Amino acid sequence: MSTIMRTLRNLRSIGLKEYGHQLHYIGDTKRGTLVGIDRYGNKYFENLEEELPLRTRWVDYKDHEFDPSQIEPGWHAWMSYMVDKSPAEDKLLQRSIRAWEPEKHVPVMSASRSAFKTFSTTKNKYQPWTPIAAPR
Repeated sequence: MSTIMRTLRNLRSIGLKEYGHQLHYIGDTKRGTLVGIDRYGNKYFENLEEELPLRTRWVDYKDHEFDPSQIEPGWHAWMSYMVDKSPAEDKLLQRSIRAWEPEKHVPVMSASRSAFKTFSTTKNKYQPWTPIAAPR
């Protein structure tokens, strides 16, 4: 929740279009400097002056049907304050695309109908007991 003065200051500095975009997707208005863009198109921002502690870094997802798996590992470390330098500045956090990695992001399907379900072809060690009632 932001104060009225902070909201008006953010409206003045970021513009009406970005103000509406942030209210719709983030639920708050923020202004900061663009730190970098990852290979999925997500934009990472930082504001050290007027934000509360541990709320100074945020991401603007490219796809608005987002989940946290859309953040690359280096950017995740920067977002969760594990490292001070962003992957745009630090060579150790930058990742190259490996031959086996997909070019496009593959979403995590854990809590959906498309989730992976194991299928076993081995015979069970234990069989369920089915009672057989003798006729009277």
